[in-house]
Amino acid sequence: MQKPIVGTWFEFWHHNIAEGKYWNPICRHFTAEQWEAKVDEIASVGMKYIVLLATGIGYDDSFECYFHTDIAPFADMACKDPIGALLKAADRNGIKVFVSTGFYGNWTHTMENMTSPEVTARAFKAMEQLWAQYGSHESFYGWYYPDETCIDGHFHPAFLEYVNRYSAHAHKIAPGTKTLIAPYGTNILKADAEYVEQLKNLDVDVVAYQDEIGVRKSKPEDTAAYYRALREAHDAAGRSALWADMEVFQFEDQVYRSALLPATMERVERQIESIAPYVDEILCYQYQGMFNKPGTIAYCGHPDSVRFYEELAEHNRKYGG
Repeated sequence: MQKPIVGTWFEFWHHNIAEGKYWNPICRHFTAEQWEAKVDEIASVGMKYIVLLATGIGYDDSFECYFHTDIAPFADMACKDPIGALLKAADRNGIKVFVSTGFYGNWTHTMENMTSPEVTARAFKAMEQLWAQYGSHESFYGWYYPDETCIDGHFHPAFLEYVNRYSAHAHKIAPGTKTLIAPYGTNILKADAEYVEQLKNLDVDVVAYQDEIGVRKSKPEDTAAYYRALREAHDAAGRSALWADMEVFQFEDQVYRSALLPATMERVERQIESIAPYVDEILCYQYQGMFNKPGTIAYCGHPDSVRFYEELAEHNRKYGG
């Protein structure tokens, strides 16, 4: 069974420097016109969702934001309102955008970010400012919580508390907006009665599980069993939608320590075939850097990205994207 890829993650700066080798330096110099063109490209292959990875990124020795705020300095980039450009283009293309609530601490310190009162205060302030600045955009659909957790059997209690705390704030400041998380550990979670109870108590609209093919933790032939079990658990819980965060990249060399490259469409179609019967929607990580429309003014990524774009466009045309 095949399905279209209907959404993607999106970023202004790739947090893992080694992985972003082929697009980070280029995107730093994108104009508003180029950011809008990249969103137009995403729409051109039939995608209808964008998940913005980060509205700010913290490291041990630096912190930058992608909107104007008193939380941290604005990033050193050519475009002075990249979020505005993203949402403007999404508006005209009918794309729904999940806006990130992070990273307002060092992005590598996941547990600290989830539990720290200081990080939470910065994130909540950012959410309030983002909604005040951009909430009038029709495309501002909801929120993405980027401090992703490993589901080691079951959700860690701290993650459940983190999600529910952020969702309560989202509901307070922006009623009606949707919420999305994208956890990993899909290959080791236990979709049992305890997990169903956790899902029942998890205040989030969408759980987009990482298939972890690109990071070499699973193979396409393995994932059908994982997502079949998740489908049963989500149906039993009757709460969050079940989506996939499907990895369309491969590593140039070592996992997490080398550049991300486009995968092959043959591999991607095997990934889709395994999970399509069980998920409501398939998103990918990620369009940017992996795909480039021929002749685009917003080119960024590896040369194989043009070939991959043409194959993605054909796939989505064939399967209804």
